[in-house]
Amino acid sequence: MSQKLKQGFMRNVKLGAGPLRLLMNLWPPFIGAGIHVERISPDYLEASVRMRLGLLNRNYMGTHFGGSLFAMTDPFFALLVMHNLGRGYVVWDRASSIDYLLPGRGTVRAHFQITTAQVDDIRQATAGGEKYEPTFTVDVLNRQNEVVARVHKTLYIRRKPPKPSS
Repeated sequence: MSQKLKQGFMRNVKLGAGPLRLLMNLWPPFIGAGIHVERISPDYLEASVRMRLGLLNRNYMGTHFGGSLFAMTDPFFALLVMHNLGRGYVVWDRASSIDYLLPGRGTVRAHFQITTAQVDDIRQATAGGEKYEPTFTVDVLNRQNEVVARVHKTLYIRRKPPKPSS
């Protein structure tokens, strides 16, 4: 199979939540940072991620490295939205910010959730081809359910223009 054909095939394959979770857990940046995707719901409305504190993701103070805390939250809102909208949309991360509120010690977790109402709002806001830039927020929690970090993700979303007929 030619490289171009393989790329086109992979772009058009929609993975189920289970296989995507498995692939993400095998992704070298996540492995190196100790990030583990625990769950992606079959409807792609929720995802849960954890990160254990280890030798490769601790900072000089012995707490979670801020970059690893950020990395554990990076792709999930875009993935959830992308899978709910389908192939007719462009979905990109546009901006992110993180507020570090407590030192991250031990295992930390983040739970991402979008609603069908949010997906409907996105469809309505982009119906005419306009861009839409919603912001989503997720908290990174420690074992005591205290907020270690709060991450704000702004997505860029636009409907793809219809393909010209031949």
